[in-house]
Amino acid sequence: MHPASLQKAFKTALMKAGIAKTASVHKLRHGFATHLLENSYDIRTIPELLGHTNLQTTMIYTHVAKKNVFGVRSPLDK
Repeated sequence: MHPASLQKAFKTALMKAGIAKTASVHKLRHGFATHLLENSYDIRTIPELLGHTNLQTTMIYTHVAKKNVFGVRSPLDK
């Protein structure tokens, strides 16, 4: 499916669902990567899930949450 077609179908689904927030397929992808990082998924597997060949691309793309980059959680986050 062409990216523009996917975006159009996504916008149509948002309208039918009555969701007025601005959203895009890119934001879904960004959110997916960010949630993986925030939940301490292995940073080396996330690029594979996103189709990135370079870890640096993933790091830029997801605006890495500093508190969870190394899988370490602060007791204050609980």
